[in-house]
Amino acid sequence: MSAASERFAPAPGLGNPHLQTLWGPLWRKTTHIARQRERLWLEDGDFLDLDWYGPHSAEAPLVLVLHGLTGSSNSPYVAGLQQALDRQGWASAALNWRGCSGEPNLLPRSYHSGVSEDLAAALAHLRARRPLAPLFAVGYSLGGNVLLKHLGETGSSSQLQGAVAVSVPFRLDQCADRIGQGFSKFYQAHFMRQLVAYVRNKQRQFLHDGRHEGLATLAALGPLENMRTFWDFDGRVTAPLHGFSDAADYYRRASSRYFLADISTPTLVIQAADDPFVFPHSLPEPGELSTSTQFELHARGGHVGFVDGTLRCPGYYLERRIPDWLASLGRG
Repeated sequence: MSAASERFAPAPGLGNPHLQTLWGPLWRKTTHIARQRERLWLEDGDFLDLDWYGPHSAEAPLVLVLHGLTGSSNSPYVAGLQQALDRQGWASAALNWRGCSGEPNLLPRSYHSGVSEDLAAALAHLRARRPLAPLFAVGYSLGGNVLLKHLGETGSSSQLQGAVAVSVPFRLDQCADRIGQGFSKFYQAHFMRQLVAYVRNKQRQFLHDGRHEGLATLAALGPLENMRTFWDFDGRVTAPLHGFSDAADYYRRASSRYFLADISTPTLVIQAADDPFVFPHSLPEPGELSTSTQFELHARGGHVGFVDGTLRCPGYYLERRIPDWLASLGRG
């Protein structure tokens, strides 16, 4: 566990992990940036949408930014990081996972915490678009889990010069249990509403478009009522749609903790000990990490929070730390 060049201290009044977690979605002012959207067509006939920002230089460093569960490129932490990267002359592309860009995707399948094949497709596309640019990736929560899994799967062939993962649910089974405890049930209920709405919205679109085969696949999942936990949703929806035998099989095969030892890309992991989504025992032990991985554990910060400064003038630690660490790879 390494010390950061700047230790995070929460803003006075925001020491509680839930206030840290909720600040961005509830109270952060919107970051307005004009981005260019590009549609990436996948080999299975589906698509991912990328939102580009920053310099259009062939050699400017390029960062792929990966959002979390039920988020999008419009999530405050995504737009905030893209703006911060632009200030140091770096380009970025924010990936919207399937069905997360404001338009349902075209297949019954969607996205999940282990969908590293879609990440690999996006990275290959960026490498082809800007072959001279140093390429990096930053993932938050679900996006961080997918990123670490990809890094472990690909080893020295990751296509990345560096990576950062934030607030990672290293053990999906344990995190599914953690979010069902105490106040965290609030987040669980929110995610369940969003995930069920995601499927229902797709059903409506398939009906409108006459995609009868897709409709039949979704109908075979059964009723969408009474799904209160991640174990419910992932067992009844995620697993059958994506080739897993059940929720436990999905959690076992998609949890990034099992891939950490094989990472060879320079990687920074930023985690808070008070993350309300993650048990302390879900965090990897030092011996599980590869020598290329730097693990930065803060006492506070919540889940994708890390809000410092003051309530009148909040600061965002991640938007200083991440660009600085990525730039240090070149300086080193």
